[in-house]
Amino acid sequence: MCTCLLSFDPDSPVPVLAVGVRDEYTDRAWDMPAAHWPDRPGLVGGRDRQAGGTWLAVNPAAHRLGVVLNGCGVDAPAEGRLSRGDLPLRAAEHGDLGALDLARFDPFHLVCAEPDKIRLWTWTGLDLTDRWLDPGTHLVVNTGLDATCPGPSQIPEAALDGIRARLAHFRPLLASTPRPDPSGDASTAAAWGPWLPLAEGDALSTSDPRALLHRHTTDEGRVFGTTSVSLVALSHEGLRYDFTALPGDPTAWTRVLPA
Repeated sequence: MCTCLLSFDPDSPVPVLAVGVRDEYTDRAWDMPAAHWPDRPGLVGGRDRQAGGTWLAVNPAAHRLGVVLNGCGVDAPAEGRLSRGDLPLRAAEHGDLGALDLARFDPFHLVCAEPDKIRLWTWTGLDLTDRWLDPGTHLVVNTGLDATCPGPSQIPEAALDGIRARLAHFRPLLASTPRPDPSGDASTAAAWGPWLPLAEGDALSTSDPRALLHRHTTDEGRVFGTTSVSLVALSHEGLRYDFTALPGDPTAWTRVLPA
């Protein structure tokens, strides 16, 4: 149930603002954002220990961001399946997908953002859609830019209801929240201003159907919920990356970049 909130204003000093919300099983081990990939020097992101990839990567030298969300459609065959965690690294490194055997990947949505453009790829397991996002605000969820699955859906109707409720609540809220100017050396709270309550879930309960930050226990007894939130700002002069591993706690934010 990951979510990526985007604001794109090419005329702003900081044209791209992004909130990356990662939802995962809370017992799945991961590492805090750092330069974890020696074969990809300069890339920074949190590392999933199970598959070795990431959900969000930044390239400070290129002022570029890559974010992946699970999609809906037809899963790849188990034999030969590749982790989607490589995709944000690829996007952040090259700004493109390059030559990929997409049939080896489960469905995904991949955001690649730079100060003057935002690109969104959607793979359903059958078809690839490649689009450029217009200036404005956008919410990317597991069904894409709205609550309609672009391919065959494995998402239960109750989960789709939650996606619809989240979009209905946060889409107008994102559009009406003043854009901050997160440049310079200010603290996370000072830099992100009115966007910080937004990134902290707008004070909604984690059990609220509209929740951006959520948490629930599955029938198998595992806890699934929001495990981290990232704030990324892209400008032609630089890149800022703030992170929390305790979503909803305003004191837990740290600045990853600039270091």
